[in-house]
Amino acid sequence: MPQARIDISDVLDSQKIGAFHIKLLIFSFFIVMCDGYDIGAAAFAGPALIKEWGLRGPELGVLFSATLVAGLIGSPLLGYLSDKFGRKRVVVGAALFFGAMTWSSVLAHSLSTMTILRFIAGIGIAGLLPIIVSLNNEFAPRRFRATLVVIMFTGVTFGGGLPGVVAANFMESHGWRFLFEIGGIVPIVVGLVLAFVLPESIKFLALHPSRRDELVVLLRRLQPSLDIGPQTQFVIRGEDNRAKFSLKGLFEGRLAVLTPLFWITNAINLMVFYFVNQWMPTILSSSGVTVAHAAIATTLFQFGGTVGGLLIMRPLDKYGFIPVPILFACAIPIIACIGLTGLPETAVMTLVALAGFCLLGLQFGNIAMESNIYPTYIRSWGVGSCFAAGRLGSAVGPLFGGYLIAMHLPLQSLFFIAAIPLAIGLVAALIITPLYRRQYHGAVGGGSASSAAALAD
Repeated sequence: MPQARIDISDVLDSQKIGAFHIKLLIFSFFIVMCDGYDIGAAAFAGPALIKEWGLRGPELGVLFSATLVAGLIGSPLLGYLSDKFGRKRVVVGAALFFGAMTWSSVLAHSLSTMTILRFIAGIGIAGLLPIIVSLNNEFAPRRFRATLVVIMFTGVTFGGGLPGVVAANFMESHGWRFLFEIGGIVPIVVGLVLAFVLPESIKFLALHPSRRDELVVLLRRLQPSLDIGPQTQFVIRGEDNRAKFSLKGLFEGRLAVLTPLFWITNAINLMVFYFVNQWMPTILSSSGVTVAHAAIATTLFQFGGTVGGLLIMRPLDKYGFIPVPILFACAIPIIACIGLTGLPETAVMTLVALAGFCLLGLQFGNIAMESNIYPTYIRSWGVGSCFAAGRLGSAVGPLFGGYLIAMHLPLQSLFFIAAIPLAIGLVAALIITPLYRRQYHGAVGGGSASSAAALAD
């Protein structure tokens, strides 16, 4: 006899990691890798742009921030569209959009034109990330949610390191435009592939009766033994099962405190991260490090972050948010020491890799944990708002770095100043830790009373 009610959370949490999850992980990894590449491409084109367009170094701060400022629009806007129309449609559209706009950057012949094009591309670049995080969270078994989200999101750091490899090997012979040709063509191709292979979020479908047929097909792929009849109802345990978007939902209950605190940790961490990431090639080059070695240093920064993310993912699933404040605490002295005078190049490279380990590791923690605390009907919007806060910080970082460089401060002072805001992030993360535990375990352990109420309405 068909089941009268099926709890989507029970179906997902009972799954073992299999071919379905691995395929989704691979598809997601490649698109966020394209995203990470396009975020970082401008930094590696910087030295060539200074030479070709006769710029002063600090002017590049505006260009570096253009893509990041666009995240203030792209992350919440595309998050809202994703909660309204579905994850898959918006992911594919964003990939095609930012790929086309990145490709168009090769036509730029001035800083102002390049800045405008990078800003427009940044709307799609920033908007895609919270949606793909939500999609992976909504398919993952509870015990592997942080793990799968982190593995998927390492694609951003791999992608962010690739422009350094391309610049070191091809920019001298092909010019800076080659960076953007690659950054435009690849996401367009990947986006077209995703239009055919990417599944829609199973939790999103559960909230939209008009798409019931798609939901049934997905459920039978995940658990063929389910007996689904025409009257079977679908609920998501521990969530308000409404489908209509609600702005105030971001601030209901503990979210009234958690949402602003996550905004703070995202903003501060990414402010410091992008200060280091975007100015690293220019700062190190001006201090006597070769251009090729400066590019390699930034690549180490990204790949160190990948290692940090991979090492933090299982503790996140097991212990909750606590690894994030630990990495905040470790990042403060490491960032401050990068600019110490007299250090051998090997020591500088090691500090850079450790800085990436901490900053990106704790950002992986932010991303994986914040995607757990929001209900499905506002998950992309909630995660997108956290990404937008991070983009605000990431936009301020390069601009503030340009201001400090224009003041001709010594190298040691630049990195010491960059480490100071991390202390504020540490305090916010320490406050989040117990609140997150109560919010998450209350949601996943809650009954389906809210679900039943929603169905009764």
